[in-house]
Amino acid sequence: MLKKLDWKTVFKIGVGVIAVYLAIHYWPNISGILGTVLSAALPIIIGAAVAYPLNILMSFYERHYFPKSQKPAVIKSRKAVSLVGAVITVLGIISLVIGLIAPQLVACIQMLVNEIPGAMDYVVSKLKENEFISKNLIDSLASVDWKSRITDIMQTVTSGIGDVAGVAVSAVSSVFSGVFNIVLGVIFALYILIDKKRLGRQFNKVSVKYIPARILGKITHIIDVLNDCFHRFIVGQCTEAVILGVLCIIGMAILRIPYALMIGTLMGFTALIPIVGGLIGAGVGAFLILMESPVKALIFLVFVIILQQVEGNLIYPKVVGSSIGLPGLWVLAAVTVGGGVFGIFGMLIGVPVVATVYRLVREDVTHEKETLFVGNVEASDADDSEV
Repeated sequence: MLKKLDWKTVFKIGVGVIAVYLAIHYWPNISGILGTVLSAALPIIIGAAVAYPLNILMSFYERHYFPKSQKPAVIKSRKAVSLVGAVITVLGIISLVIGLIAPQLVACIQMLVNEIPGAMDYVVSKLKENEFISKNLIDSLASVDWKSRITDIMQTVTSGIGDVAGVAVSAVSSVFSGVFNIVLGVIFALYILIDKKRLGRQFNKVSVKYIPARILGKITHIIDVLNDCFHRFIVGQCTEAVILGVLCIIGMAILRIPYALMIGTLMGFTALIPIVGGLIGAGVGAFLILMESPVKALIFLVFVIILQQVEGNLIYPKVVGSSIGLPGLWVLAAVTVGGGVFGIFGMLIGVPVVATVYRLVREDVTHEKETLFVGNVEASDADDSEV
């Protein structure tokens, strides 16, 4: 029998229907307003995104900064010292990666530019010997001064675009806007981390005041699971990247493969992207080694294949897979879908988001099974008592 609807329920349904209709009818205007709001709030979003991984490091330092001391000076300085330590650690890692990769990468690019003319002359001579193409075309290719052509192309790429005033102004404006948002986002992140406890208390007070207890409990549980999955994923992924980079450097040094330090660092950095990151680093590394020695490049590819098997079957499942509790099939699906929708950013956040959904669904299904089991047991006991 249907319950009689009171006027409050009818009013809520009517307001909901009108809101949906207005949202659909005026969606272009609403989407424009949302885009403007998101653009204005971009520094805050960047700040929250920066604050989260920084908070992991900051919390680590807080746990190890004289944890048993109750001196007022230690307690007051714990937050500031931990925050400074986290920032210095991140800046140090970024500087180390850039310092190890950038100089050798520039040297490899310069060597590549210098070797292209000789390689083109070699290809032309081989084509001329084997008579694969017509003599006129070979003569045309042979008469080209490849070194000067490459120099002209490089000059066009580096300085030709700068001759267009509109493009230059647009590029400078975009770069300035991006740098400004990043700097402002970092400032927001620092403020968030400094006042994180106060912000947490304020958020809890507002939530308790305006959200019903039953709904608030579910929201809190979802946030806790999401936070746990992201925390485990970030820590596990960084640990796995360091292990992979170190193993790559050691293996390349033993095999006497060039650019061991740079390529190992690059492999570790790209390994932050789940599954496909190592392949990207291996492809770039093999191309750089190929410029110096094709044989070494082949040895490197064989070594990377073996290392990837060890990493995929031993390191990643132990360090990352087991920590987030997500099967390999769903990890691959999360990376594929996330990368297709949001690019590299989607690859990074896809795995912890899917892990959160997977854990919540598993908890819900397990709870239903337990409820059904308890209900069946109670029914069985009732039948036995009646007998």
